[in-house]
Amino acid sequence: MTESLPLRARLTADVKEAMKAGEKERLATLRLIGARLKDADIAARPEGNGDISDDKIVALLRGMVKSRDESAAMYRDGGRPELAAKEEGEIAVIRGYLPPEMDDAALTAAIAEAVNATGATTMKDMGKVMGALKAKFGANLDLGRANAVVKSTLGG
Repeated sequence: MTESLPLRARLTADVKEAMKAGEKERLATLRLIGARLKDADIAARPEGNGDISDDKIVALLRGMVKSRDESAAMYRDGGRPELAAKEEGEIAVIRGYLPPEMDDAALTAAIAEAVNATGATTMKDMGKVMGALKAKFGANLDLGRANAVVKSTLGG
């Protein structure tokens, strides 16, 4: 399949594949991703950047998943399960482009290592720990999950 391609090329190839296969819902979600990607590329132009990096694409996709998770919850609470199901379908497509998440044990170990490496002891050192994690893991780390574990580790 297209999983060995860079993320941007993979998205383009998958749009064509979805069009040929007649997968309307998947195609609509891929086009949404493409539109957000184009917006991000345009926003990066004043900084002298052409296209955004794969790390930034992954961050953009994580944001899209988070937004849809929140929407799905609101739709469920509002008694609109059909709209929640649509959002969850989009989440499934978007997650297909995200790197696999670390399991809880690996995340805890990585945070313990970062805390030791930075000498962090209090919540004031949280920025150092998060910076070290970001530098080491980049887009492969879900910063939202890491943030909660770092807070509990540093006593926040």
